[in-house]
Amino acid sequence: MADSQQANTRQGSERQRGWRLYGDGRTIGPGERVLPEERLSWPRTISIGAQHVVAMFGATFLVPLLTGFPPSTTLFFTAIGTLLFLLITKGMMPSYLGSSFGLLAPIGAVTGFSATAGEDLDSHAMALAQGGIISVGVTLALVGIVVHFVGVRWIEVTMPPVVTGAIVALIGLNLAPAAWDWVQAAPLTAVITIAAILLTTVLFRGMIGRLSILIGVLVGYAAAGLQGQLDFSTVTKADWVGLPAFHAPAFDLGYLGLFLPVVLVLIAENIGHVKSVAAMTGRDLDSLTGRTLFADGFSTILAGSGGGSGTTTYAENIGVMAATRIFSTAAYLCAAIIALILSMLPKFGEIIATIPPGVLGGAATVLYGMIGMLGVRIWVENKVDFSNPINLNTAAVSLIVAIANFTWTPGGLQFEGIALGTASAIIVFQVMKAIGRWRGTDPDALAQNFAEAADRSQPRTE
Repeated sequence: MADSQQANTRQGSERQRGWRLYGDGRTIGPGERVLPEERLSWPRTISIGAQHVVAMFGATFLVPLLTGFPPSTTLFFTAIGTLLFLLITKGMMPSYLGSSFGLLAPIGAVTGFSATAGEDLDSHAMALAQGGIISVGVTLALVGIVVHFVGVRWIEVTMPPVVTGAIVALIGLNLAPAAWDWVQAAPLTAVITIAAILLTTVLFRGMIGRLSILIGVLVGYAAAGLQGQLDFSTVTKADWVGLPAFHAPAFDLGYLGLFLPVVLVLIAENIGHVKSVAAMTGRDLDSLTGRTLFADGFSTILAGSGGGSGTTTYAENIGVMAATRIFSTAAYLCAAIIALILSMLPKFGEIIATIPPGVLGGAATVLYGMIGMLGVRIWVENKVDFSNPINLNTAAVSLIVAIANFTWTPGGLQFEGIALGTASAIIVFQVMKAIGRWRGTDPDALAQNFAEAADRSQPRTE
């Protein structure tokens, strides 16, 4: 009896200190899942963490390569951001915070960096871009605080699926010209990279298929090497161990219009992540939404302060969870530590920086298209009705504004395609919706009125 009480006491103290061991720590039963507060044995947990690093690796490293930011610095801040995310969400929300593709367009607009030009990123332009990243992080963190105390309903009203889908889609489509610029630098290498990504996706199942971006980049890199397109001069000069390079930010209010619309994309990504994990674990995690938004915002502030790209939750890591049915946040702790160690190996960062424009162009072609299609996916999953002219015009106007990169510069402020497209999506929808309800021309409102009238006409039984 005494031994049993001691065992219970010991088990309780272990739960308070860390993760509860799942079963024997070695095997997962059919249909079972390892929950966020549980873990397998530490060797297995570390291996799952390594899988998460590999899963986010291709996309996360592409962002600094496409923007000219230091890869090691970006990796460093994704690791720090993930650790903070786990702390702020109380270890109940599994997620790796990788580099956000939503920030590619505004960063490029500020810096004018081109991977094909063969020139280094201007330090002052980079600092201004960091200031924009910080503004995104501050805004997202404030939204997280509001959501934590008020709830997420006001976001759902302001940005229904037709608006959210349009905003996500226009981010990817606005970036299309940049992908073409890189492809033109080495068309054959770009085509090989694209082909490798697509073939990996359909030839392999499970984890290999989910790592198609990473594998495609490796194949493209090998093809570039065979064509003499690689330059390892910076690798030989780099140290084996050392801290990544940090850069101080600078601020210019004129660029806010470029960056702030990205907040809406990050909100959609974070909410989508919470919903996905909730569906896979069978739990209601809405109460953590505010914490996830604040954690992502705080991580983005830190990244912008030191020279890293902004952060966001990653669909690649959701794929790993879906494949393994392991949702343990201990695995993400291991992933963050592994990424932190890699960020302190300067030669590793310089090797990543040798990826040539042709490979970047091929990978960007697929990734930018995927971002656009994620918006379409939001429409499909939420059954957005485009026979409704309000929905149709919301998407039509916002997408064209973004793709054509409409530009407006009032009073020294600069608003380009993504900012104007985002504003168009919200304003067009809300204004048309309000007028439609007032005039009785909104199909959704009419359908609701008919349904309510039919319900009232039904005879009531006591």
